[in-house]
Amino acid sequence: MTVAILSAFALMLVLEGILPFLAPKLWREMFRRATELADGQVRVMGLGSMALGVGLLVMFK
Repeated sequence: MTVAILSAFALMLVLEGILPFLAPKLWREMFRRATELADGQVRVMGLGSMALGVGLLVMFK
């Protein structure tokens, strides 16, 4: 279980690093826009991301 969690975390870091590596200007602009969002909008995005993740886990398990 621990190996699976650490592997998932490592994969997340790799995926998170692709955009800033390939297109730093685009990443910076997206990050700037994200800081301007209201708390409710950020929460909805977080909830959607978690729901998608759980859905993918259920689908591929």
